[in-house]
Amino acid sequence: MSVLLQPLMGDPPWVPHLFLEQAPFGPLPTFAHEGCLWGVYLSPYPDSLPWPEGQILRQEGALVGQMTFGSLQRWLGVLQQQGETALVQQIEKQRVAQLTPSPALRWSQGELTFERPQIMGVVNVTPDSFSDGGRYLNQQSALEHALSLVEAGADILDIGGESTRPGAAPVSEEEELARVVPVIAALTKYVSIPISIDTTKVTVAKAALQAGATILNDVAALATPGMTQLAAQRACPVILMHKQGNPQTMQVSPCYQQVVVEVYDFLEKRLTMAREAGIQQVVVDPGIGFGKNSNHNMALIRHLRSFRGLGVPILLGVSRKRLVGELTGEPQAHKRDMGSHTLAALGYGWGADIVRVHDVVGARQALRVAAAF
Repeated sequence: MSVLLQPLMGDPPWVPHLFLEQAPFGPLPTFAHEGCLWGVYLSPYPDSLPWPEGQILRQEGALVGQMTFGSLQRWLGVLQQQGETALVQQIEKQRVAQLTPSPALRWSQGELTFERPQIMGVVNVTPDSFSDGGRYLNQQSALEHALSLVEAGADILDIGGESTRPGAAPVSEEEELARVVPVIAALTKYVSIPISIDTTKVTVAKAALQAGATILNDVAALATPGMTQLAAQRACPVILMHKQGNPQTMQVSPCYQQVVVEVYDFLEKRLTMAREAGIQQVVVDPGIGFGKNSNHNMALIRHLRSFRGLGVPILLGVSRKRLVGELTGEPQAHKRDMGSHTLAALGYGWGADIVRVHDVVGARQALRVAAAF
């Protein structure tokens, strides 16, 4: 059974399929009081379980409800009496995690804490990335771009040598190594912020970490044989992302019964696997645009705070993506920064700790405003 909690604020309008149509803008307050509303997903819903007072709605195999903190506590008491100890423990673990700040990420030269949103600046050393493909393909242009992102206020640099946009062709191991390793090695001479290597290849990840990268950003969530062992050996923070399909097929016809529940379940399983392998520092990414349509993406963004139940930092990557183009009507990816910053600020209010962006200057302004509320 999947059980997801999401703290709500005030009296949100009730909308089918969603806990909250208009979520609060900015960080949410502490919820340990009667006035708090909690959104709850149960999937699949066993009819034998009692449900407390409050409006509920059963949709597509999941029961969705909202209740006050007091109702939640009374409901957990009834479940405990009925012998549903494991379910009670799962729900209570999520509730506590919802109210606990995300743990810091540490590496040899420092740490990242999440009292404010952290900005990950994108450096695509590729000829075919969807928003800036080819602009930073050679080492010098990539290095200059990365340094400009640091000067603009980036907290992390994310270096990638293979496009994962829909329809992108695979890149050979040799080509990806040639693209990213020299850039990372050069950057370590100039920057002290963490450098993330965006790859699914073990050989590339190993070489990048040896060259000075400190974070592994794996869109395959450690599915590549040997990647889990490498990450555990290096004791580096790892970003686990959800995707459905591969770049060639993932946007053909993405399908979910309950996208929030299914993505949460996937990330929870991969997180458990990582920890069992000895990987202590993990970030999760719901994978906006990776095998999801616009409705799937919007549901995941609105429910980001549910993913705080995993107890690890959350990364949100929406910058210049098709979703922003669909919301704004802007067909050209490089002109979607204003929409991207708006969505990043909302995402921070809904629970994101790290936002992955192309335009650091604009994102920093938007997130500073959002963090002030």
